[in-house]
Amino acid sequence: MAPPMKSNLTFQIFRDFMNTKVPQAGRAKMPNYYRRVLVASNFLLALLFLAILLMSVVFNHHVDWIGIALLVGIILKSTMIDEMNMHINLLVHAVIVLLWSGWYVHAYGWNSGGQHFLTPLLMLIFFSVYVRPGIKVLYFCVVLAFRILLFNYTLSHEPVVQMEMNTLVIFQTVNTLFMFIITAVNCIVFSTSIQETERQLLIDNQELQHEAETDALTQLPNRRSIFDEMTRYMKENPESQFCIAIADIDFFKKVNDTYGHNCGDYTLRELAACFRENAGGRYSCGRWGGEEFCFFFPGMNIDDAGMIMRDVNIKVSYREFEFEGTSFRITITAGVEEYDFRSELVEIIEQADRKLYVGKTSGRNCVIV
Repeated sequence: MAPPMKSNLTFQIFRDFMNTKVPQAGRAKMPNYYRRVLVASNFLLALLFLAILLMSVVFNHHVDWIGIALLVGIILKSTMIDEMNMHINLLVHAVIVLLWSGWYVHAYGWNSGGQHFLTPLLMLIFFSVYVRPGIKVLYFCVVLAFRILLFNYTLSHEPVVQMEMNTLVIFQTVNTLFMFIITAVNCIVFSTSIQETERQLLIDNQELQHEAETDALTQLPNRRSIFDEMTRYMKENPESQFCIAIADIDFFKKVNDTYGHNCGDYTLRELAACFRENAGGRYSCGRWGGEEFCFFFPGMNIDDAGMIMRDVNIKVSYREFEFEGTSFRITITAGVEEYDFRSELVEIIEQADRKLYVGKTSGRNCVIV
């Protein structure tokens, strides 16, 4: 059964690859990491071409004019890299590498190692985000066919330049060295770019999640976030008690009417800061809506939660708010309810809200437990 599963996985990977969506390429849209790879590859290939040409003269007393032409081509391409779009850059680079590999193997033989440079070429092809999957497969087939034909060509044709074994070893060593360096540079740039992209994506997702779970005005958890926290606690701690409190600012409308809505926003922010300062890890607090706040006391009974809420109530009543030269004070009313291990979370919240209403009708500035 294992082989069919592996076969299906391979097919799935290929199908996902072929269905990859590709952005539109533009002259100014070449990713910086891809440009860096092209620049580095061009530079290293130019050094390689120059080294091979010099070694050809020194060891074989042979001037390789086609190699000189390819060296001039790679230099010209390097100077025009920003003048060509992604597709033209890749196409020209592929043509130069194919010509170099083909001519090099033709001139110095298969054992000289010129065919090795087809591997980093494939890396450039498959790591381009702007090349459609079908075009990548076409490039792959061309490179693969070229390598097979090149090998078969060498079986029936002797190299143009006959080299001694020591000279051949030097040529092979230089080729292998440059091939590994180019491959390593490609891997470093591509992997670094992928890691940076993933890191930035994680940061962006975390920021989006924070925005989705946070009240923009008070920076407290919003209603959905605090509700999800309580739901998770109930599921993860089915045998643990907890309490919920719903608190409301007394006569908040009067604050808005007297000092303006900007002052009302300021009051909500300052009150949220007061709740955070007093929490000390004992409870969570979120904005429930309007001037209402929800407090969650994990692992506490109603006596402990009620004591904390009374402390919060006192601290708020003694806190002096100052807005644009005007000083004022506010009070809050709260209702506290304890989990009875039977009721749904919504029912506990509703019961705390009913106690809040009792406190409102009983004179406000109090905590009902």
